[in-house]
Amino acid sequence: MKVEIYSDIACPWCYIGKRRFEQALDRFTGKDGVEVVYRPYQLVPDAPEQASPHRAWLAERYGPQSVAMDARVTELGRAEGITYDFDAALHANTFLGHRLLHLAETEYGAAVQADLKEQLLKAHFTDGVDIGDRASLVGIAVAAGLDGERVTAYLAGEEGADEVRAQLDRARTLGITAVPTFVFEGRWAVQGGQEADTFLRVLEQVAEETGALVPAPGSAAAGTAAAGDAEACADGSCAV
Repeated sequence: MKVEIYSDIACPWCYIGKRRFEQALDRFTGKDGVEVVYRPYQLVPDAPEQASPHRAWLAERYGPQSVAMDARVTELGRAEGITYDFDAALHANTFLGHRLLHLAETEYGAAVQADLKEQLLKAHFTDGVDIGDRASLVGIAVAAGLDGERVTAYLAGEEGADEVRAQLDRARTLGITAVPTFVFEGRWAVQGGQEADTFLRVLEQVAEETGALVPAPGSAAAGTAAAGDAEACADGSCAV
């Protein structure tokens, strides 16, 4: 089974969704047969290259409610083992980060890409790192196991840029307007940072539908909602 996760590095719900999906995957009996790949999405594609304080940017965009928005995500993140520091976080363009994730997938594989994704999210939301800064990205990449010289040369040029743009275009073609969005086998989509139990039910249903797993009688796969049920996925996402 292939799961493509469309998300943005600057999306707080994408961090929560990643953790919850991983919890579900750990409980899924067919987890060894699941390939998870991260696909790019940009909530603010025209974000400037020069980073700015997250709090100021969010207040300008959403007004006084921005403080409550951050507070809610902070509380929910704490339950998933995530530390959000929105006072330190920087609003930055994420395109270079998505290029780096593309490099990790194509040259190192899905497991390294997933680790890099975690490192990027932590750097952005917890450590206050400028994820649009090339030198910072090299350090993050090396920590995830990528070769520093290769990453430095890669980010200095335009390698991978066209491929990432094509993937961003594909997200629009698929009608994705909010993230995280989880696409299972290219056929079923679940939007939002759902609870782990919800993700587990989806994994079991998709496995049953595709013949990847035959559930035992009375297992959780029986009676589960279809992966595309919109009413089950109305919250927990970041929209454009």
